[in-house]
Amino acid sequence: MPSITFRNARATDLPTIIQLLANDAIAQSRTGYAEEVTPAVDAAFKEITADPNNEIIVGEQDGQVVATLQVTYIPGLGRGGIRRALVEEVRVRSDLRGQRIGEALMNEAMARARARGCALIQLTTDKRRHEAQRFYARLGFVASHEGMKRPL
Repeated sequence: MPSITFRNARATDLPTIIQLLANDAIAQSRTGYAEEVTPAVDAAFKEITADPNNEIIVGEQDGQVVATLQVTYIPGLGRGGIRRALVEEVRVRSDLRGQRIGEALMNEAMARARARGCALIQLTTDKRRHEAQRFYARLGFVASHEGMKRPL
């Protein structure tokens, strides 16, 4: 695997993060898809990074951001009051997929979640993302629940 370092995202990373998120056919088919930093995206980034229960993690290779994800740490009353981590927006630059960068990124997210006292990590993935589902299963994730969404 290539040498990757992980850190919290900075505002200067935002254009690259948006490019990573946009380089995806499923994302492009959704309402609200953006290829550039809009005022709404900038505001969301600021809100996420100001919230101590949220992190946007980036993976760097040779000084370039090549991977990203968002993790939210959620306290809960169920299961005896455990904390859980919710992972969203996982992306690896398309030309670098298959090099275990995504695995290293997810391992980083899991280590951070453990360090914050989380007992569970969860995510959803679009039903059309068959390769992603195999990837997450290889990392030990189990499709134990049926996720549902509804526009508001």
